[in-house]
Formats: sequence, C-alpha cells, structure tokens
Amino acid sequence: MFKRAQRNRGADLFSDSTSDPNTATPTTAAYRANIDGGSRGNPGPASYGVVIRDPRGEIVAKLKKYIGRSTNNVAEYYGLIAALDYAQQHGIRALQVQSDSELLVRQMRGQYKVKSPELRPLYERARKMAQMLDSFKIDHVYREQNAEADALANEALDETSGRTTAPKPHANPAKPQPTPARKIRARFRNGALVPIDPLDLAEGSEVELLVRPIAKS
Repeated sequence: MFKRAQRNRGADLFSDSTSDPNTATPTTAAYRANIDGGSRGNPGPASYGVVIRDPRGEIVAKLKKYIGRSTNNVAEYYGLIAALDYAQQHGIRALQVQSDSELLVRQMRGQYKVKSPELRPLYERARKMAQMLDSFKIDHVYREQNAEADALANEALDETSGRTTAPKPHANPAKPQPTPARKIRARFRNGALVPIDPLDLAEGSEVELLVRPIAKS
C-alpha cells in the first residue's frame, strides 16, 4: 500500500524498500476489488471479471467483459485496469485489490520485472492509475477466495460463445433433432450430382457430401 502524500519523487511505489505496502494504514476506508482474467486456449477467447465491495463489505459493482483473443496474463491486467477505472469514475480514493494471479501481483509490487512486450503497456497504465489514488494495495489470494470474479469472467466467455453456465439436464423433446448421417447414391450429370436414393430432407436443409466414386463391376 502507498500513500501519495508520503511518496518521494521517483520512488518505486510498489517496492518494499522503505516500508511494507501491506501494513500501512490507508487514510480513508478502502474499497475492495476481486479481479480475475482467463483465456480458453491461452491464447484464445479471453475475458475478465471484477467484484467491487464498499468498506462495509457490500457488493457495489460486478464487471465482466469479453476482450477477444488473448492470454491469461493480459486478461488479468484488463481486470485490474477495469477495477482502477471504476475507482476513478466513482471517486474512490482507497482501493484494495485481490487477485489469484501471482505474476500480476508481484509485478505490480515491483518484485517481478515486466519483460513481456504485450504486458508492459498494460502494467504502465495500471501503475499510473494506481498512483492517482490516495491508497492502493494489491494482494495475492488463492483461487477459491476469488471464486466470484472467476465466475464473472467465465460468464462473459459463455455469453459471447452463445453458451450459458447453467447445466442442461434434459433435452427438450419439442426441439427437432438432427437427421442422422446416412449414405445415399448419386449420379454426376451435366456438372451436378443427382441423387438416386430419396433424401427425405426438409426444405432448405444443408448437407455435407463425401464424394467417393463406386467402381462398376
């Protein structure tokens, strides 16, 4: 944690060189943000989820967004930036962030260098936004302690892909079932395949053809 009034010009705000940032007392009551980001494929479809609580522990915001094809680490930084942006937009001066990404937390605390060219601009942006607060703290938590943010990130991915997180225990009997695959014979005439066997397909149906000539005896 740092206090803007106590910073020395040019000092690393996230290092432990002068004092432990996790033991300093903020000047104002802190909001808490649980953040998470994920990618299915890494890289692959990616999103973030953020849960923000006021100083009394009441949830005041749930944020989630699909960010396109990216990596887990990029998605984690997008979640952090979303939390910081919410703080700026709502006049929050003290923020405590919890993330299950050890990489992000250690980079923001100055314990790890940011070598990745895709993470560097996100890190710089998050760092500058954090500097604008009176008090900022970031901690690593285990995944089970971050379940709400993780669920929001997965919801954003599911909604984008047209799926829902709710299970579907039974198929809807009223819903038409797909026609099972079967072999039919066809003859090639005048540049087109003409079925010999009946198709019995609904109007407008699309089919997939596997063309394999039949040797004549």
